[in-house]
Amino acid sequence: MSTTEPDKRVFLFLQGPHGPFFHRLGKMLRLAGAEVWRVGFNAGDRAFWFHPASYIPFHGAAGEWNDTFATLLSEKSVTDVVLYGDTRPIHAGAVAEAKRRGITVHVFEEGYMRPYWVTYERGGSNGNSRLMEMTIPQMQAALAQSDMEAPLPPGHWGDMRQHIFYGALYHSFVMFRNAEYRNFRPHRSLPVTKEFTLYIKRLLLMPLLAADRLLATMRIRLGGFPYHLALLQLEHDSSFQKHSPFNTMADFLELVIKGFAEGAPKHHHLVIKAHPLEDGRVPVRRDVKRLAAKLGIANRVHFVRGGKLAQLLNDARTAVTVNSTAGQQVLWRGIPLKVFGRAVYAQPEFVSDQPLAEFFAQASRPDNKAYKDFRRYLLETSQVPGGFYSSRGRRQLLRQVVDMMLSGEDPYDALQSGTAAPRQQLRLVT
Repeated sequence: MSTTEPDKRVFLFLQGPHGPFFHRLGKMLRLAGAEVWRVGFNAGDRAFWFHPASYIPFHGAAGEWNDTFATLLSEKSVTDVVLYGDTRPIHAGAVAEAKRRGITVHVFEEGYMRPYWVTYERGGSNGNSRLMEMTIPQMQAALAQSDMEAPLPPGHWGDMRQHIFYGALYHSFVMFRNAEYRNFRPHRSLPVTKEFTLYIKRLLLMPLLAADRLLATMRIRLGGFPYHLALLQLEHDSSFQKHSPFNTMADFLELVIKGFAEGAPKHHHLVIKAHPLEDGRVPVRRDVKRLAAKLGIANRVHFVRGGKLAQLLNDARTAVTVNSTAGQQVLWRGIPLKVFGRAVYAQPEFVSDQPLAEFFAQASRPDNKAYKDFRRYLLETSQVPGGFYSSRGRRQLLRQVVDMMLSGEDPYDALQSGTAAPRQQLRLVT
């Protein structure tokens, strides 16, 4: 049994973002006086953890994990569990067991207002977030405790290339150096070899994809027609799989294209924008062409490969999505938005409840003041400036998130009680 002092914090890390962020976070927690352990499930996890004495490899089968985790909690006297994404099978069971024991669960996710912030919550994120149970009036009451203005985004921030690079590197370790972890099974259905191939293909094709995206965007912006946006996400992403009513992206596309054909004025167009990390594992472009042709509107439907959203949003009439975080960019501009899945921003004050055809015909406008209060609430609580993948982003993130993790209150309670640390007015100089 552990001889850890009763008041000492003991952090057990599970799987994190690709790259060295979790290692850097663990190192800083040790400097703060905490004890830190890391469970690794494959060679990719091992490759990015540079503190061998605190590494615990899990070699067992998936069915053995819950018992192993429970044993680790007891043996190490764990007080805190840290993970990235709370819905993958190894994390979902761990979260449930930790909560049963009263152990704090620190959940990291991509930012609800990415790419300038990341999400840090306790207990759950996305559809499992505490935000799902909060109302705008409750948030406004909490904001009355603070006179801070909403932080500005940085002057420059970008880690998409680093994100793809670390993804490819991670999967290369799993593919070529995983002999020690023969029982490992990825939480996604795609084989690791296919994941690795798709990452490499994406890296090599980035210049061609950028050119294709530029041409498609220019055709839309110079076309002179009113248009509506459909914002796609990754079909294998946990938000789509766990918090939406759709099984496949094709199901969502069929609903949207049909609703557009039935409701939108005949001179309006529909622009379908793929997720920036879409890698071709799902035939999105082919499905869009097939469905548009079937409904006789092929000349009014456009497909754009990933890229930044701002240019397309500038002239959009409305937007629809399952539950993409890009919906926040839509609301920030005061554009009518309809969502179909569970999302932290799906508040009745600013997300439409109209039937889809009616929404495309004459959308009601969102309450922009209510959204700005919601956005400010997020920026004062769970949204932390920085990123997981670039070195600059990690440095910025670590400047604040370690103190948040060591706090006795989660970000939402800290704002309510008036004990939240002041946030930086961030303007990153390049």
